[in-house]
Amino acid sequence: MKFNFVIIAVAAIVPLFMGFIWYNPKVFGSSWMKECNFTLETMEKPNPIVFLYCYILSYLMAFILGTFVIHQFGFFSILMNDPNLMVEGSELNLYAADFMEKYGNNFRTFKHGALHGTLIGMLLVLPIFGTNAIFEKRSFKYVMINAGYWIVSLALMGGILCQFA
Repeated sequence: MKFNFVIIAVAAIVPLFMGFIWYNPKVFGSSWMKECNFTLETMEKPNPIVFLYCYILSYLMAFILGTFVIHQFGFFSILMNDPNLMVEGSELNLYAADFMEKYGNNFRTFKHGALHGTLIGMLLVLPIFGTNAIFEKRSFKYVMINAGYWIVSLALMGGILCQFA
């Protein structure tokens, strides 16, 4: 099983597009600015390099997210330490090829990937944001705006990765 780096790159764009929508003042941007004590006057126009850094971080996230939303990676992770896996015609190589022939497309849908992305957002990202918010004395609303953004972004990323990678 190989990574599809083009699809990973496409999925990594999702948080940028979602950010433009989610944090728009007509959606959650005004509420987010209020919770952060920002105003339009105090907000600086972001340097374009910030978006490059965000994309690189999103790419890293998309790269690892694929291993969570595509179950077939689990099969290969068990076998990857055996050098015969990659030896053409070896018993293990033939077994893996047969397995992938039979089961390689199981659970490879957008819907399934979106489910796993949502679960990762709710069960990993939300607790991290919530824990930080408790110590930073941030509001529940602040947590929900930011965690909601990542839950939706991860759902879309997971769907793209599971369906197309």
